[in-house]
Amino acid sequence: MKQTLQFRLGQNLTMTPQLQQAIRLLQLSTLELNTEIQDALDSNMMLEIGEESEADTNADKEVADNGNDGEAVETGSSETVTEPLQNEATAETLPDELPVDSTWDDIYDSVLPASSNTASSYNADDQPEVYTAGSESLQEHLRWQIKMTPFSETDAAIAEVLVDEINDDGFLQASLQDITATINEDNSFEVETDEVEAVLRQIHNFEPAGVGARNLQESLSIQLHRQPDDTDLREYAIKLVDDYFDLLANREYPQLMRKMKLSEDDLRDVIQLIQSMNPRPGGQITANQPEYIIPDVTVKKVNGKWKVELNADATPKLRINNTYASMIKDVKNSEDNQSMKNHLQEARWFIKSLVSRNETLLKVARCIVERQQDFLEHGEEAMKALVLHDVAEEVDMHESTISRVTTKKYMHTPRGIFELKYFFSSHVSTSSGGECSATAIRALIKKLIAAETPKKPLSDNKIASILEEQGINVARRTVAKYRESLAIPPSNERKRLA
Repeated sequence: MKQTLQFRLGQNLTMTPQLQQAIRLLQLSTLELNTEIQDALDSNMMLEIGEESEADTNADKEVADNGNDGEAVETGSSETVTEPLQNEATAETLPDELPVDSTWDDIYDSVLPASSNTASSYNADDQPEVYTAGSESLQEHLRWQIKMTPFSETDAAIAEVLVDEINDDGFLQASLQDITATINEDNSFEVETDEVEAVLRQIHNFEPAGVGARNLQESLSIQLHRQPDDTDLREYAIKLVDDYFDLLANREYPQLMRKMKLSEDDLRDVIQLIQSMNPRPGGQITANQPEYIIPDVTVKKVNGKWKVELNADATPKLRINNTYASMIKDVKNSEDNQSMKNHLQEARWFIKSLVSRNETLLKVARCIVERQQDFLEHGEEAMKALVLHDVAEEVDMHESTISRVTTKKYMHTPRGIFELKYFFSSHVSTSSGGECSATAIRALIKKLIAAETPKKPLSDNKIASILEEQGINVARRTVAKYRESLAIPPSNERKRLA
């Protein structure tokens, strides 16, 4: 094989670091973006948070007019509040030296409020405890109750194993025989299944009510037994759950009325009492922290027109630190000078990426609002079919860019806060040749089911027929799919007493 040299011309697309940064910022949520901004502030001396003041505005304008290195961009709003310190000491009132056996508080009043019993001394261990809501798991809550219960050492060990087998919904997952075998294998002592069951009955007295049950029937029975004795129809509800739970689950109301010798009205009241119990008792306690949504854009109607604005409180205002930027020309060391120039260039890229992100987000949001004005005016039933390609064509961007912009970005409207992706949905053809969005069809199905007769609920086939009469051509299986997405059970499970 002979080796030769060849010249070849070609073009390829390479993503620059600036473009990579802009794309990465574009797909971040507001909370993630704030974290990214804080990391940039911590690592880059040239970036700082701007303040809304007239002096800063004039300084930024002067820097821009002079063509210096100062730049400013408003990615949100930042507000700095400075409270005056009490008995603030000035340079003129400070003595040159303090007595060696004195402290600051001996000369000047502390700016921190002091309680009556700790004014003269402070112990670092006497810190106030901080409690975080929702930080305790169900198992931790149950173990705390085990410690508060006068268990023997053996019973406490059994209770610990039982708690480990309780899931987040509050139900015991393993059988008593398996739990007994586990205890006998892992401990030096042996127990019988009857002992384990006795401890389980003690756990049934724990909070929340119904925890530790082996199934839904047992959980409802535990909760009903813990209701006050004077609760109306309590005994009937207990009997229904204990003896006729299968008939209740299958909605065999005529048989229930005959076996329990109750009228229709009384049976309805008994069922309502049972339905007031919690089917997932463990769900009352969760270790998950609440997740807060910060809208990226807000929509409101001004003078008859819908106006879209970026949320000014979502992200802080960034700008170039003019003090450090002006020091570049004074730094003689070439290494330090180059490092400061690199920081300045990175800061400019970061600010430019933020500006690009905000402009793209605002452009896409305005396009969505323009297409979905009927939804803002009339609700879900007026939602129009919209796909990424429609918005991409209008704003002259790629569909992948629209997908990044609409992911984990939220819009605050008069009808609530929605993710931008919520406004996109597939469509179904209508008899008139038009299109109806899937969101609108789901809203119609939900409305029809809400207005149905309880004794004779609408089947999926009947709902499809009603929609067809309204000009919406949708198959029965499509209705079933949309109904399931709304977490609505089928007609036989929706049947109830009027």
